[in-house]
Order: sequence, then structure tokens, then C-alpha cells
Amino acid sequence: MDNNLISTGNCGEYFVAAELERRGFTVAVPMSNVENFDILAINRSTHKQIAVQVKTTKDQKKEWVLNKKCEEFFGDNIFYVFVALRGLNNPEFHIVPSQTIAETVALAHKTWLSTPGRNGVAHKDNPVRKFEDTENKYLDNWQILY
Repeated sequence: MDNNLISTGNCGEYFVAAELERRGFTVAVPMSNVENFDILAINRSTHKQIAVQVKTTKDQKKEWVLNKKCEEFFGDNIFYVFVALRGLNNPEFHIVPSQTIAETVALAHKTWLSTPGRNGVAHKDNPVRKFEDTENKYLDNWQILY
């Protein structure tokens, strides 16, 4: 795996962990790779527990790559935080419930499969999925975590 991708991912995870701590959560970032989440957090006031999957981009486009498992792994206390690094001084956070990701990504992929590609050739199914928030619908949507 490209070390630059690892660094980008690590930056995003630690930015999210710091922001959650700042917002009243106690945070654990597992030392080893956990398959379905990057951060576990407990709200210090309500004791609500959440699992967070972090996806980070350093591109200017607000588009993140996921895989097919995001369509099947969701729950009331599972969230995605998409990070747009925009340099290291001012990251943007897009916070989305996992159920929303599952539905949105599945629909977008189904639409992509039904739309002809280059020269009218049908797209072939694959595990790659994408999520976009170009309209900033989920920008700084931290309140859904409470």
C-alpha cells in the first residue's frame, strides 16, 4: 500500500478523533486495523457509544472512495466522517449516518451500472463505490452524533 495513502488516512482519523474529543466524546483509535470502523467513541454526558468509519481525501473534490461492504454494514450508532484535508490547517468534516451511506451509495452504483459508459458499452460491476457531498449537505453535521 502506498505510504502516502496511509498518511492521508491517518491524518483524517486523528483529526476526527481530536474533533470528537473537543465535542465531548472519549475516543479510542484502535492500534490495529479493524475491518468496519476506525474510531470508537462514547459521549461523556449521555454515554451513547458510536463507531466511526473515517474516509479522507486531500483532493479538492469532495468525493470519497468506498467499497461494496458499506451497502451492508450499517446501524443506528455507526457513522461515516468524510474528511477533506484542504491542507493541514483547516480540514472539513462531512458526518453521515451509515444507513444514509448504504442507501445513497447503492442507488448511485445501480444508476451507474444502468448508464452506458464509453462508446455505449455497459459498465461492469465492481466493488468500488463513491460518495460525494458537493453541496455540503453533511458539512459539520456533528449534531447527528448526539
